[in-house]
Amino acid sequence: MLKLDGKTLQYDRAFTHNQISYPANWLRLTTLEEKQAIGITEVADTYQSWDQRFYWGVDNPKDLDQLKELWTAKVKETAGTLLSPTDWYVVRQAENSAAVPAAVLSRRGEIRNFSNVKEAAIAACSDVPELVAYVTGSDYSRWEPLPPEPTPEPTPEPTPTETPAATEE
Repeated sequence: MLKLDGKTLQYDRAFTHNQISYPANWLRLTTLEEKQAIGITEVADTYQSWDQRFYWGVDNPKDLDQLKELWTAKVKETAGTLLSPTDWYVVRQAENSAAVPAAVLSRRGEIRNFSNVKEAAIAACSDVPELVAYVTGSDYSRWEPLPPEPTPEPTPEPTPTETPAATEE
């Protein structure tokens, strides 16, 4: 960012300094030395960004209760989307008592459990930064169970070595 007398200059915009009018293309056509000769300084931008899903602006959070409601609805929508491919099993069971495969029932239970855990975690957030940390963390986006911890291979017991009988001399 370029500044002159405390004012920000914009490229492709004319400006006046010490009763001299500079054309819009002057900043693009001049060297740094020419700019510095009339007092223009280059200053680092101090732009701050914010996550618009949670904040209206820098340090201006949205309403926590409304955010909790929104993110809880997103969890329920995701759970519904994950459950819908197997809904027909449940409908078939209700209509003609056909059994639902155990693997399908297990996975549907996992999805409901993940949803319940996520909804409880969202409800437990006491402020927007805590909600942001949860929603942007790995627990929020995970809908598959973690693989089981590998069990270490047992170390074989050393085989006792036979000691020769002591001989008398």
